[in-house]
Amino acid sequence: MDLLLTHGRRALMVLGILFTLSSCDNDTTESVLADDSSINLATTSLGSTLTGADGKTLYFFSLDANGNSGCNTPGCLANWVTYYADKATMKLGTGLNAADFGTITRADGRMQTTYKGWPLYYFKNDAKAGDVLGDKVGNVWFVAKPNYSIMLASSQLKGDDGKNYVTTTNATAYAEGNGSTVYMTDANGRTLYGFAFDKKNKNNYTKADFSNDAVWPLYQVTTIGDLPSSLNKADFGVIKVFGKDQLTYKGWPLYYFGADATARGANKGISFPRVGVWPIVNTTTPEAPAP
Repeated sequence: MDLLLTHGRRALMVLGILFTLSSCDNDTTESVLADDSSINLATTSLGSTLTGADGKTLYFFSLDANGNSGCNTPGCLANWVTYYADKATMKLGTGLNAADFGTITRADGRMQTTYKGWPLYYFKNDAKAGDVLGDKVGNVWFVAKPNYSIMLASSQLKGDDGKNYVTTTNATAYAEGNGSTVYMTDANGRTLYGFAFDKKNKNNYTKADFSNDAVWPLYQVTTIGDLPSSLNKADFGVIKVFGKDQLTYKGWPLYYFGADATARGANKGISFPRVGVWPIVNTTTPEAPAP
């Protein structure tokens, strides 16, 4: 009888332990899912940034200008943790709009959340909320801010002529070739261009009736918002062009190329009507010449 009681107590103890472990596992899973489903805005040393689980900073990657994740190698993924939250259960903090968030399917088959088309990541070395150690890593990783006026892309230049190009001495000179070039886009990954015949803060392309604006639309910005930390806000300005506001960089008025058709990452304009007339812009772009 005593032996039966002893075995019974042991069985109950084992069942109790298993139940406790099972409950802990379920609680942990629910906690992680709840945290991962929340995106908020937090004030960091770099200003207002998007944050995910435990208030950890989220990041954009310049290679992702086309809307797909360029972080696919084991080395990249070891340092940059992809962020995903189901939109149906996503909890957004004050100041964030659900329409700005989306989901992509990565090359490895996993899902990843995007903000204004940019896939979101954590940086492995950020130990606590407010850390922004991943910003400017390789000059291609930047904190995810809510209102960038300019972002930086890093990708192959492929002209309207179907040829691949790389920059040479500065952003206005090109050679045929394969390789990534860093250049400026708007917040949605649309490539921005300068016009070789413009002067400092002087648009020489757009007609007063805007009849040619569809070919090279103005990049219209009234107030300069967030910029990647590698850029100098003093290099940017806003000019009036027949009553409309146009953003400038180092005095160069900035434009879209109509034939890019608002596609993220498209940069066909570099070869239209010929190479060098409508260059991309980046930090190597020289100051625009005086009028």
